[in-house]
Formats: sequence, C-alpha cells, structure tokens
Amino acid sequence: MAETVRRGFVTGGTWCVDANKVVSHWPKEDGLAEYLGEEKANGGSGSNFALDMRQLDPGMPLETIALIGDDEDGRFLMEVADKAGIDRSRMQVTQEARTHYTDAFISAESHRRTHIYFRGTSALLSPDHFDFSTVRARILHLGLPGVHRIMDEPWGGDSNGWVSVLRKARAAGLETNMELASVGAEAIRRIVSPCLPHLDTLVVNDVEIGALAGVVASQDGVTDIAVAERAARAVLDQGVKHVVVVHSPSIAIAVMHGKPTVLKGSTKIPADQIASANGAGDAFAAGMMFAWHEGWDVERCLALAHASAACSLRGLATTGSIEPWQACLRLADGWGWRN
Repeated sequence: MAETVRRGFVTGGTWCVDANKVVSHWPKEDGLAEYLGEEKANGGSGSNFALDMRQLDPGMPLETIALIGDDEDGRFLMEVADKAGIDRSRMQVTQEARTHYTDAFISAESHRRTHIYFRGTSALLSPDHFDFSTVRARILHLGLPGVHRIMDEPWGGDSNGWVSVLRKARAAGLETNMELASVGAEAIRRIVSPCLPHLDTLVVNDVEIGALAGVVASQDGVTDIAVAERAARAVLDQGVKHVVVVHSPSIAIAVMHGKPTVLKGSTKIPADQIASANGAGDAFAAGMMFAWHEGWDVERCLALAHASAACSLRGLATTGSIEPWQACLRLADGWGWRN
C-alpha cells in the first residue's frame, strides 16, 4: 500500500461547530444538572479526522470536501482548516442554511457525551458537491450517514447519495473508508449496507457493527467479542474489500479475507487523565487509517489507533489532545496495554 504514488487523505461530509458543555451528570427527563464549563470547537467526521491526522503527522497531505453556511460558524470552520493546513478549496459556502452545529454535553461523572444537533447545511449536502477530478489524495474518509438528508435518500440509480459518492471516488482512483454515526440500528442498516461493496476499509464501533449485522455486539458498555467478530466477518463478506475494524473502550478487532482475526487490547490510560470520550472514535479511525496508509501490519495499526484514541480522551473537544504518532505510542506503552 505504501508504495503507491498517491498520498494523503480527503475527508468528505460533516463539518460542524461543537458547543462542548461540561455538566455535572446527565439527568433523567425532568431532572437537573449543573453546567461546569463550555468551549467552542470544530466537530464532525470531516473535520475531526483531518485535524487528528494533522496532529499524528504534520506532513500528511490533507484535503476536504464540505458544505458550510455563510455565517460566523462557517468562517470559524474555515479558519480551523486554514490553521491546520487543510486544503479547503472544495469546501463550499451556501446562504441557504445555517452551518451545522451541535450541543455536545459531556458528563463529568461518566465522561460520556450526548450530542444534540441542528443539521443545517448538512441537510443540503449532495453528491453534486463531490468533485474528485483534481483531488491528489489516496484515501477518501467519508461520513456521516444518517445525518445528511439528501445524501441519505436515493440518488440517481443508486440506493443513496453515499453510494453515488463512493462510486465517483473509486472511479477517480481513490480508496474509500466510511465513518458512521449513532443514528439507530435500522437507519444504519438501511443506509450503510448498500455502501459496503464500495468500501476498501470500514472502521466502526461495537454498537455499529452489531447494527450492520443485525445482532447485539455490545450491551451496557460491555463488548461481546465473539459476537462482534462474527458480525465483522458478516459485514466483510457483504463486500468490503480489505479490512473491517471494530473498536470499543477495551479491545479492537480486525478481520480480513482469508486471514486470522487480529485482536488488540486498549491502552490503560490513567482515569485521572480522562476528560471526555468526545471524538475518541474519530481519533481511533485516524490512527488506524494513518497506519494503514503507511503500510503497517494490522496489529500495529490497531495499537496506534488505540493510542490515538487514548490521547484524545485527555481533552473536552473532539480534537486537540492527540500528539504525533511516535509520541502517542510512547504514551500508550508507558500506560500499558490490556490483554
């Protein structure tokens, strides 16, 4: 893989603004919780993956395709991209909707996050916004199905706009990877299943792989490794070309055609260093795909993915706490690894 001429990533899909709000705990309906702090940050798969990748490797070529509003939030996201050295020449601006934004509530008690979003410009994104004719990258990272109204519906002769974009990317010579959102099992199966034959790689969490395979692979935060592995094999057999990776807080699972399953326990980051799980999945995907891009063996890919995700846990925002890949691995080795 590392011997190909093309290099780098182009992200496509969600760029949004996150209002990260730390609360004492997540209350039940009619309950009460206290605000402990908040900050404004970038969010969305297109943004998070690119920013994480920039921190892992300052020299990695990065491009993005997105739709934002002609407003303060849109200008904020353009500034974020510029500061990170991300080619945003394909980031389009519209006056027809407000920039997608999310209130991200982070529980100080559990470190878990709850997202409530206004899709805004994401509802208008369509395959017409994706032009790969001059893209120089090697891999497309695409997301988030279930959040984009037009993309989620049939487009032309395809099941949905995501399939159309993946077809265009493959035709332009790109490899393809997709990131999912927690939009419910039925929506995940309906939208993502037709995309699987058009993907080279798929990196998802244990809940998402269960949704795609029609099983329960995680319950009450505990991963059933055997079920998750079978689900990953079933999804791989639906057409993913190279590898399906499943991640959870405790373990990662990688399955490939004709090869044994690879398991890798997560790194044991100290509890007092954990601020939030916000963006940890994006960080895992970035670490995994950086290593895959560089041609590492799969177990080492999973190690960097875990290390990147663990480093991201130290911050409230989705990006900002990841370090260059060498430093991430040193930190993970220092914390130790779960069996």
